[in-house]
Amino acid sequence: MAEWTSAVGPAQLARQLNAQQPRPAGPGTRKPPAYRALADGIRLLVLEGRVPVAARLPAERELALALSVSRTTVAAAYEALRAEGFLESRRGAGSWTAVPAGNPLPARGLEPLPPESLGSMIDLGCASLPAPEPWLTRGFQGALEELPPYAHTHGDYPAGLPALRQMLADRYTRRGIPTMPEQIMVTTGAMGAIDAICHLFAGRGERIAVESPSYANILQLMREAGARLVPVAMAEGLEGWDVARWRQVLRDAAPRLAYVVADFHNPTGALADEDRRRALVDASRSAGTVLVVDETMTELYLEEGLDMPRPVCAFDPAGSTVLTVGSASKAFWAGMRIGWVRAAPDVIRSLVAARAYADLGTPVLEQLGVDWLMRTGGWEEAVALRRAQARENRDALVAAVRRELPDWEFEVPSGGLTLWVRTGGLSGSRLAEVGERVGVRVPSGPRFGVDGAFEGYVRLPFTVAGPVADEAAVRLAAAARLVKAGASAGSGESPRTFVA
Repeated sequence: MAEWTSAVGPAQLARQLNAQQPRPAGPGTRKPPAYRALADGIRLLVLEGRVPVAARLPAERELALALSVSRTTVAAAYEALRAEGFLESRRGAGSWTAVPAGNPLPARGLEPLPPESLGSMIDLGCASLPAPEPWLTRGFQGALEELPPYAHTHGDYPAGLPALRQMLADRYTRRGIPTMPEQIMVTTGAMGAIDAICHLFAGRGERIAVESPSYANILQLMREAGARLVPVAMAEGLEGWDVARWRQVLRDAAPRLAYVVADFHNPTGALADEDRRRALVDASRSAGTVLVVDETMTELYLEEGLDMPRPVCAFDPAGSTVLTVGSASKAFWAGMRIGWVRAAPDVIRSLVAARAYADLGTPVLEQLGVDWLMRTGGWEEAVALRRAQARENRDALVAAVRRELPDWEFEVPSGGLTLWVRTGGLSGSRLAEVGERVGVRVPSGPRFGVDGAFEGYVRLPFTVAGPVADEAAVRLAAAARLVKAGASAGSGESPRTFVA
């Protein structure tokens, strides 16, 4: 019986390896042998979770052909990985990835660090802020007061509590998109909403067009569902979508679904204007593609007086082409796992029917909490507090990175929670790897792309401010120096303890 649980094809592995930037050679050092560079590249992919643990690697001859290197080079690289504990082999079963004993399993998404690790590590991996108190507590206190009538029922509401569905429908109506409660399904976070949509519309092997770059956790969710991801490059800077490229992909690839973030895109922070929104809806309708629009960042505009464009669903009010996904997790708190879908009533009915085989419904108490906050005005006050905090964090982080890493390039977004940074020619994967050695955790660019794209980027979230932002930039600069010097993963500076 094989010990591997998945397989990586030679062409896929070659694309990921070829997208990596070579490790810079330090002063007076020589270029590493080809086998060593190949072993380091595979190890990086495993450490970042972009090649899963227990994945069967291609045979030596297959990978040599795909990379245009000798079989001897691949054999030597595999032998080095076996010696380091990153590869296991058995005659007849092939070779599969592993991690050395004592090493934590790499995360394929962007999971937050456990609280016990935060004393010595600055976590820039998770784009989430602490809860906006006192509103979290008040919301749950209000929910508890309204819980007794629901406690006398079965507690299963697959479409969501009627009161919250009505509240969400009314909020869309006030934004200029008339909406009925029958067009709303409440989900367990935005991830639950998109997972349900993918399972309904895009079976295994179906194409899904995605922005390039895009949100790493959604990309991984779609991969796990068996989708074939079709990347569409973003326009330069913070302009949003390249509509001409979208038209071409929708016409030529005919994807069943397309996933986009129109407002303060994660990770770039881009804000698509109304012309692009209208054009993308028209192109999706013409191609027969269902357009899934992630609105989780919509309320996080950080500039006073910013004139926000109309929602994408304003150009498809019936919800037959555009499925809108919202959430309390970014605007309010990640621990409030309430999301929703706005779509045509027949789509909502299909999503609800399919939910019987998934999670059945969303927790009642949290739904009551969100409804109470939205009904009493607490939501608006909490989100205003969240905007002020994110703005302060953004400005502190921007100033610190510009001071400590002047050759890193980025544009400052007018909203959202993330900064998309070009790292001055350094490998984002190596920065992420070395960063953990010096006490800062940062996700590399390839996590947000398909098949190894964006090696020269990292994403920095607006989650730290003041002295912590300064220290984060200092540690990133230390990681950058080590990468420039060609430091190996196991060498370099030790983490400094920093108490926030």
